[in-house]
This record gives sequence, C-alpha cells and structure tokens, in this order.
Amino acid sequence: MFTGIIEARGEVLALERREEGARLRLRVPPEMDDLRPGQSLAVDGVCLTVVEVNADVVATDLAAETLRRTTMERLQAGAVVNLERPLAADGRFGGHFVQGHVDGVGVITRMERAGEGRWMEVELPAGLSRFVVEKGSLAIDGVSLTVAASNGTRCAVALIPHTLAVTGLGGKRAGDAVNVEVDILAKHTARLLGRTDAPEESEEQR
Repeated sequence: MFTGIIEARGEVLALERREEGARLRLRVPPEMDDLRPGQSLAVDGVCLTVVEVNADVVATDLAAETLRRTTMERLQAGAVVNLERPLAADGRFGGHFVQGHVDGVGVITRMERAGEGRWMEVELPAGLSRFVVEKGSLAIDGVSLTVAASNGTRCAVALIPHTLAVTGLGGKRAGDAVNVEVDILAKHTARLLGRTDAPEESEEQR
C-alpha cells in the first residue's frame, strides 16, 4: 500500500527487453539505500518488486501485463521517474489509498501556468471517468492529487509549486502519457452495487 506522497525521483538507466516483459534498471537517491531484493517500490505509480540491488542501482522485472497497461514501455534511458516505498505500519498517512495497480494510461491535454503553479488536464482512459469526481482523489504517475474539475472523459488538477518541484510532473507537457489509478474505494463500491462496468482488479503489477 502506498499513499501517493512521492519520496524521491529516480533516473532510468535502461529498459532491457525480454521474451515476455522487461527488466528496468534505475539509479535511486541515497535516502533509498535500504532497498533490498523482494521489497516493493512504486515507480511512476506502478508497484514493482526489487530483484537486484547494486549500490545506488536497483533492478525490477516488468511483466507483459505491466507493459501493456502502463507507461513503463515508453521509458527511455535518462527519464526521471517518481519513487515511493510502501507505507510503514506506523507511518503517517499523508495522501490517499494508492495500490500501485495502474488502471490505464491517460494523456495530458492541457498544461498551463496558474499563478506559481500549473493547471493540468488529462484525458482519462476509457471507462474510468465515472470513478473520478470533483474534490475526490486520483493518482497520476503515482502522485496523490485532488480532482479540481471533472467534465466527461477529462479531469483537471491544480499542481502547487511543491508538487512541481519534487515530482516528475513538473517536466510534463501536453501530449505526454501518464499512469492513472482511480480511487480503490470507488471501484469496490461500484462492484458491490453490481455495476458491471467497474474495471477489473488487475494482478499486482510486479
């Protein structure tokens, strides 16, 4: 379980293609020197399992399902990614419930200055708009955000200067693809109410 409060940014060193999936190698900052094989790490909102650690370089394996359902397949060497370790049992819950199970890939349709921050609009993946409500929670590239506006298949969020400074969203532009995870409470509520259009829970994206 994650909260969408990004701890640090990492650098993509390589995305090595394999027969079914890929291996992602990242350079991580010193504050994540406690990572060990077998532990979980959210990378741009995708829950992955660390399989190798060598000093400040970690490797994770990506299943074909992960590549199909997220932006991981688009990563190139030098790209900056958001990193978050799982929430400790005695930790402070600062964002919202984020599983790291991405529901789909959205596209930024508008990114413009709004005072010292920015206004970002996103075209949501098919079928997800009904789970996004104004003032509700949404994870974009793993960042816990509050929905400022929702209109049809698009939603908007207001990015404050702090978010722009400490996450990769500050470098995003219109046309960029982003990972979207809607509120897990909304998905389960829809299923319990018998809504057949509720998105299926995907396997853990590791």
